[in-house]
Amino acid sequence: MSGIERLLIEFLLNFFTAEQLNAFFGDPRAVALLIGALVAVATALCGVFLVLRKLAMTVDAISHSVLFGIVAAFLAMLALGQTPDLSAPLLLIGAAGAGVGTVVLTELIARSRLVKSDAALGLVFPFLFALAVILVTRYVPNVHLDMDSVLVGEIGVAWANANSHCFARCEPVTITADDPRAEMARRCLNCAAEGISPRSPRAVFETYCSNCGTFSAAEAWQRRLIAAPPELVFVPRALVPLALIALLNALFVLLFYKELKLASFDPDLAAAFGFRPALLSYALLILVSLTAVAAFDAVGAVLVVAFFVIPAAAAYLLTHRLWQMFLIAPILSVSAAISGYEAARALDISISAAMVTALFALFLLIWLLAPRQGLLSALIRRRRQRLLFAEQLLLGHLYNHQHTPEAESESAQVTLHEHLSWTSGKTARCLARLRAKRLVTFEAGQVRLTERGEALVRAFREGLMAG
Repeated sequence: MSGIERLLIEFLLNFFTAEQLNAFFGDPRAVALLIGALVAVATALCGVFLVLRKLAMTVDAISHSVLFGIVAAFLAMLALGQTPDLSAPLLLIGAAGAGVGTVVLTELIARSRLVKSDAALGLVFPFLFALAVILVTRYVPNVHLDMDSVLVGEIGVAWANANSHCFARCEPVTITADDPRAEMARRCLNCAAEGISPRSPRAVFETYCSNCGTFSAAEAWQRRLIAAPPELVFVPRALVPLALIALLNALFVLLFYKELKLASFDPDLAAAFGFRPALLSYALLILVSLTAVAAFDAVGAVLVVAFFVIPAAAAYLLTHRLWQMFLIAPILSVSAAISGYEAARALDISISAAMVTALFALFLLIWLLAPRQGLLSALIRRRRQRLLFAEQLLLGHLYNHQHTPEAESESAQVTLHEHLSWTSGKTARCLARLRAKRLVTFEAGQVRLTERGEALVRAFREGLMAG
């Protein structure tokens, strides 16, 4: 990742100075909002298909089980003598393998038909998560692998976990014993072995250089070995992996949009066209695994589930057009990330938790007020349907009994509610609405259909007969 970071900085240096870049990347608020936006976009793009494919809980399982892949790759890197970090390619590969392994194991257990798919999922991911915990506690007790950061994350300190890149005055400094900057000192060779004091006549000393060696430009500046500091640019470690994952997810959706759309809504037809829906599903789950790992530093393995599911579910309430969901879900997610960060700063609470809370609050608002599928609109629509049904029932009653011997008793305004088995209040309200629509009229205590009312009833019945 360091090579990609350097290319990014070289590109940005064409427009900004190193001081401006360091000021931006050193600002906790700017870095948190930028990384939060990248997490929001990367997760929302995959989340749309997860919600449509009813795999919302699968991402929860993957977010737990990828820890096994991370720990396994972590141990492998230690065995190879490498220094592991969450942006290392081997860790990403291990996480992706664990995510796909979770799905494969779940399908194998579910295909036996002895256990349902949801129960199979509940069997696999706790097992892999437990293995990860055992490996950490057994084999890496002295290695820092912060479980809280992996599970919960904290985007507020992402700016501090940064890599440095030098672009001027970067030459390393080598200090030898004959260098004027060398600091010479003496040490006792036999004091510790013989248990004697350095002041003892038997003490044997040697002269050595205390600051000899080769130092990077930054180390040399810290030791005051050079007069001018190197030109360093610091880049948060989580930035480039998240940007690459967001770009990769966007390219995946753009390149395989038709195939993913068909495989999500009709996998049998997709298979008939040769699109291989199973392969697309595995590719999608690999991206989910990689996205979850890249988001560990920002929001953690648990809270990242909310970023996958909530924006896509909220977008689904606003539209049923797939391309519109891909626009709405990232916008909702980024908005929640920004508002959650500002709320966390104001209330002095966890930033990641505040972002997820903002996501849920946004979903709740859409769930209540969405124009077509919101709770309030559904209640209003059902009320209108009940009122319309009551009006049609009353109009039909009047139409059936007009011009008959029973018309006077069946259409009397005072006793009409008895024939309909309604309350008098309900009947009065329904009559008032019909009169306002000029569908009925009152004549000498009788309720009569107007010409418009009769035409409406006839058209309604003709429509039923034609249907």
